[in-house]
Amino acid sequence: MNRMVEVYTDGACSGNQFKDNSGGWGAILFSGDKRKEIFGGEKNTTNNRMELKACIMGLSEIKSTDPHVKLFSDSAYIVNCINNKWYVKWERNGWKTSKKEPVENKDLWVELLRLTRKFNVEFIKVKGHSGIEHNERADELANKGMDSI
Repeated sequence: MNRMVEVYTDGACSGNQFKDNSGGWGAILFSGDKRKEIFGGEKNTTNNRMELKACIMGLSEIKSTDPHVKLFSDSAYIVNCINNKWYVKWERNGWKTSKKEPVENKDLWVELLRLTRKFNVEFIKVKGHSGIEHNERADELANKGMDSI
């Protein structure tokens, strides 16, 4: 029987436009009556990298081999890429965009795709900063991660 795991993720970056900045990611995992919160941070990053990192780290915490995963993110960048299968063309084109430019954050996309192929993951877009309890908490964790470096 497949277990249901829910993962809420968020990323944050202060000074996203500057080279010397700080970013953070946060994730909350729910499985049955269990809840786990994780977070971390990095220097010299971007908001998109932190959004991707939150998804990767959240999925990396799953120990079951056959769960159905619902991953909630306020990142249109991630949810649209997965649900609209942009990555299929990227992979087919040697990780180049339709404009023949390298896909940004390829290293993290490769890892995220590896994890999504390991599990049955459904990506669900949520509206950020709109009072969705677990998304708000994931945002708090991302900020905590950003402050921790």
